[in-house]
Amino acid sequence: MPQYAVVAYDYTDAEALDRRLANRDAHLDGVRKLAREGCFLSGGAILDDNGKMMGSNAHFQFADRQALEAWLETEPYMTGRVWERVDIREVKLFDPSA
Repeated sequence: MPQYAVVAYDYTDAEALDRRLANRDAHLDGVRKLAREGCFLSGGAILDDNGKMMGSNAHFQFADRQALEAWLETEPYMTGRVWERVDIREVKLFDPSA
């Protein structure tokens, strides 16, 4: 299955962190579901120099790019206007067990 690195940057307006926190539980529930399905591989928040959340960085594997895009259309951080800009790149992650 293709693997993807997703780097998403939050909006920077005054309400951005509030929207992130308001959507966080739904976002994490979705990530847990993806992990159970084998699609979420690793990830977490990107922090600024003061330790404040300003984005997300994650690795996923989906059947194809279209499946990743379909997930993004329903992702709470997208629908809740948390992520302003999302960069997606196909990657080949190192498997230390191989």
